[in-house]
Amino acid sequence: MKYFEILNYIHALGNFSLPPTLDRIKTVLKMLGNPQDRFKAVHIAGTNGKGTVSAMTSKVFENAGYKTALFISPFVVDFRERIQINGQFITEEELVFYAQRVIDTGIKLTEFEFITATAFLYFSENKCEIAVIETGLGGRLDATNSLTNVISSVITKIGLDHTAVLGDTIEQITTEKCGIIKNAPVITSFSQTDNAMSVLGEYNLIIPQKSQLEILKSDITGNTYIYKGVKYQTSLIGEHQIENSLIVIETVKNCGIDIADEIVQKALSETYFPARLEVISQKPLVVLDGAHNPDGAEALAEFLKQYNGKVSAIIGMMKDKDVDTVLKTTLPYIYKAVAVRVENMPRSITATELCDKISKYTNCQVAESYDKALDILKTEEAIFVFGSLYLASQIRDKLKNLKP
Repeated sequence: MKYFEILNYIHALGNFSLPPTLDRIKTVLKMLGNPQDRFKAVHIAGTNGKGTVSAMTSKVFENAGYKTALFISPFVVDFRERIQINGQFITEEELVFYAQRVIDTGIKLTEFEFITATAFLYFSENKCEIAVIETGLGGRLDATNSLTNVISSVITKIGLDHTAVLGDTIEQITTEKCGIIKNAPVITSFSQTDNAMSVLGEYNLIIPQKSQLEILKSDITGNTYIYKGVKYQTSLIGEHQIENSLIVIETVKNCGIDIADEIVQKALSETYFPARLEVISQKPLVVLDGAHNPDGAEALAEFLKQYNGKVSAIIGMMKDKDVDTVLKTTLPYIYKAVAVRVENMPRSITATELCDKISKYTNCQVAESYDKALDILKTEEAIFVFGSLYLASQIRDKLKNLKP
């Protein structure tokens, strides 16, 4: 098969086409020689922040000289971004080669199971020493929970998302996420809710010490803070990234591998991750964010406050998300919004329906295309785009081509 044929094959599998179980992925991995046994893994679950925590953690191990794998989802720029070694995407030829070997097992898989098996095989045969693995959905029955050699389990902040699959309470969702916990240190956020902690508290947790944190700066250029007497800077912006980076610091310090503070400092200052309060341009100010659930909206709103309501926005969302809460949280800081339908996504709320909801809080216009939305806002000085990582992926190149 060619690369585009492999992508079409993978996407046609569907993520909910088969009942949830670990049996299929374990069978396939066994047929492939159990590649998941051949590298150490940091396993990361949670509702918000797990992607950036994964990116920062992998950067630390890479800077420390380890051949480091990174497995994340979803992608924003390129499908191959999901499978990386030392910051380099798997090549198109490699993806075809390893995916074909998974196909040759003859076992029917879901899309995520297939990608997981392909990634684990690729990491193993390229002799990765450490793999930073982000769960896809949940944890207990997530395909990545086939990992065996886990040196650290990480649970980032838990909120209400994917409730149709994981449960409609924080306790149910937390129980599913905690399914990844094995005989390894467990690091979690200091801002977990009491409901989440009622489940997490059953485990021996390592939690960053907020009392040891002094924030020096948090603005459009990033964050600067002192933690346990050491000064750190993050290239990723938004105060919520401070907490995410503290999780990374504690994960690295407690995984059984000795890594100097200087290496961690450098990694946090260098980490790049698209569509997480990503500054596309300064003039006009264009910021792309994947916020699509209540916790993500709160983090975005906290950042929007500094602009004193002088922000316009392009918003597109999936109708199965908590649209009302996301809008209620963010729109008090936005004076003008344009609603779009996320293209090629049957799950997207229509632009008209979304605009009706937005109009309860602020001025809104409907745009029939991304180009039209950008044309409407072409004279604005600050534009934020958010509501869906699918939207972020589709509109990102158009934002980069905006002329001041």
